[in-house]
Amino acid sequence: MLHTDTLPVSARSRRVRTHPSALLVLIGILLVAGNLRAAITTVGPVLPEIARSTQISALLSSALISLPLVAFALVSPIAPRIAHRLGLERTIGISLLLLIVGLVTRSTPPLALLWVGTALIGVSIAILNVVLPALIKRDFPNKIAQVTGGYSALQSTFAAVAAGIAAPLAGATALGWRLPLGMWAGLALISLGVFAPQLRRRTVLTASEEDIALELPKAHHATWRSPWASLLGWQVTLFMGLQSLVFYSLITWLPSIEVAAGIRASEINIHQFVLNALGVLASLVCAVMIPRMRDQRFLAVTGPLLIAAGLAGIYFAPQFALAWICVLGFAAGINVVLALSFFGLRTTHHSQAASLSGMAQTLGYLVAAAGPLVFGALHDATGDWTLILAGLVVISIILAALGYFSGRNRVIGDTRIRKLGL
Repeated sequence: MLHTDTLPVSARSRRVRTHPSALLVLIGILLVAGNLRAAITTVGPVLPEIARSTQISALLSSALISLPLVAFALVSPIAPRIAHRLGLERTIGISLLLLIVGLVTRSTPPLALLWVGTALIGVSIAILNVVLPALIKRDFPNKIAQVTGGYSALQSTFAAVAAGIAAPLAGATALGWRLPLGMWAGLALISLGVFAPQLRRRTVLTASEEDIALELPKAHHATWRSPWASLLGWQVTLFMGLQSLVFYSLITWLPSIEVAAGIRASEINIHQFVLNALGVLASLVCAVMIPRMRDQRFLAVTGPLLIAAGLAGIYFAPQFALAWICVLGFAAGINVVLALSFFGLRTTHHSQAASLSGMAQTLGYLVAAAGPLVFGALHDATGDWTLILAGLVVISIILAALGYFSGRNRVIGDTRIRKLGL
């Protein structure tokens, strides 16, 4: 990673005085992280109102969740190249500006702008998802785990708040659903303001740090093996994709499923907050448990099976909906932490981990994007949620099987696996 510290001493001394303090940098990183989920989780609770006011079908409604996921899959592989050309700081600054434009555009008539704004939001968050860890590596090289844990918890907190207040805000003013969909532009604007002092710097990713996606890096040692040629790599990729599919299907359709089950709107608002907030608790629990476990099979099987149990509970015993929501939120948090952890746990070298991350996120988000769309089309065809809940239960069981294989104490290129032809 190259930045202005490579300048001559005289020039460097002039630049260093303009660098923001470590605390301001940390606050900027945390605020940027707060924008990464709120724009998406705010949609599900007001989706029925959006559909009613715009006269769009369940299939098109679900595209409001799927479209950003498609952007994640398509843009993530090229985000490092953008950062190399512009520098980390300018890339983050421009992405925040794009996010502000997208949020405002999404909440502005006419209907076409809803789709344009949603696409812009997806592109901006995709770039931020890729570039923000590199900024943490630069400024906090000895505290990567702590800072990453902090920004993960904060983004989950904002996601929970966004989901919990969306429907009440939509019903509180004449603006309706447009207010909760657009209001998070304020957070992005504040984030840009706090981050602005860093725009004086220009950190450029080196060629090795750019290689995070679809390319097959050169081997660094004898055991290096491409994840694209490994069954374990595909198992991790499918685990990433299916857990994302389940999560984004839940935040898209769970409020509508609860309405159909006769649950009151005031309770549903609380449930949306709880669903996302439990992910924060799950992240903390997994962070403590994973290093202490011989392998991750127990967690990787338990999480998906709890999802299946929670979905079955919503269908058969909706009077205990809050308990089932707690189960679903905690289990979904376990699944996402494991999916991200597998990139490092199942690989032998940072370039192999980067390649697996690119493979899993590119293909995984494409799989995830299909979920809300397919289930939306199924609801349009049947007018019922039974098949959708059954489908999510089946997918969760498949996810448990993938979790068992992904959670074994193995790495890609392990000779024990290669002898079996895996």
